[in-house]
Order: sequence, then C-alpha cells, then structure tokens
Amino acid sequence: MISLPIPYKIYTLFFLTLGIFLLSGCLTRKNALPPDRVMTAPRTKKVPGNTILTDASSAPKDVRTAGRLIDSYAQVLGVRPHELQNTTLYAYIDEWMGIPHRPGGADKRGLDCSAFVGMVMRDVYGKSVPRISREMAAQIKRKYERQLQEGDLVFFSFGRRDIDHVGIYLHNNKFVHVSTSKGVIISDLHDTWYYKYFKRAGSVR
Repeated sequence: MISLPIPYKIYTLFFLTLGIFLLSGCLTRKNALPPDRVMTAPRTKKVPGNTILTDASSAPKDVRTAGRLIDSYAQVLGVRPHELQNTTLYAYIDEWMGIPHRPGGADKRGLDCSAFVGMVMRDVYGKSVPRISREMAAQIKRKYERQLQEGDLVFFSFGRRDIDHVGIYLHNNKFVHVSTSKGVIISDLHDTWYYKYFKRAGSVR
C-alpha cells in the first residue's frame, strides 16, 4: 500500500470539507425563501371548470384592512371596488371561505349549501329562509338572469327534477356557494358545468 505524505492528506481533507460546505449552502439557498416572499398576497387560482377560488382570509379583520378586502374581492369578481358596497357581506364570506362541505353541517367544521345561504341571509340581511334549498326556491321572488343583483339566490338541479343546490349571487355572473369538493368558494354561473344545471334565480321576499 502506498502511504501519502501528511501534507497531502491535510490538503485533501481541507478541500473535501470545503466542497461539502459549499454544496450544502447551495441547496439551502435553493430551497429557502426570504420571509417577505412567502404568501404575502391573497391567493387566487383557477381549477378545472373555471371555478374561482380565493384566499383573502389571511388578512386581519379590522377597519384598516376593509379596503384591501374589498379590493381583493373586486379583483376576483371582475368589478371596480366602489361597486362592492356591502362590506359586511364580503367580510362574512371571507370568514367562511374554504370551510369544507359537510352534509347537515352548520359550523366551521363543515356545512352544506343551504346552511351557508341561510346563515348569510340571517346574519347579513336579517332575513329568514327555509333550511332546504328546494323550499327556498319555492318562496323566492323569481327573476330573469339579467335582473340578478347582489344577494339574490341562484338554484341548481344536478341531474334531478328537484332543486338540490343553492348559492348567493354576487356580481358579474359570480356566486358564492358550498361545493361538495372545494367547500365555500366563488364560482362563475356561466361555467359550462354550473350553467348546465342552473334552474332558477330570484330574491328573498
């Protein structure tokens, strides 16, 4: 066996250690993000079917952020901020945004479409509606689609005769509802999937 001189061994160990240090430093910098680059803005994205999801709920709920909240929802709805006058409505939607679907549920653990609509009607508009979507549909003042305004109800029938889904119309063909797969979300009424099953709309009497 050939024995290497001691100085050569020292140099070899030094350069090997230095190489490992530099390599680990590159990996660390590649995988890390500065704190101010991590999720500082509300997130919006589109998923198959052009369903719009938003996460503006990261903003604190106080007077200083009310304008930013409205700006976020105006962007999602495709309208100007001054068109969204009901700050209470959007703060309420924001509080429930992303809460999962749970049949028969009516709290933050999960809720269904009619429970969510009933709570918005009660807490935002001070109105009472039936617990079941088809009973809501029977009591509304019906409107044509072109007449819809913020706070009106939109109803769907997914492959059945009876109404079995309800949402709240916002602006620009967008409505908020509880999706079975995504929870509380904002969707587009003219999306191919929803428009196919859209049956009725109107205002709460």
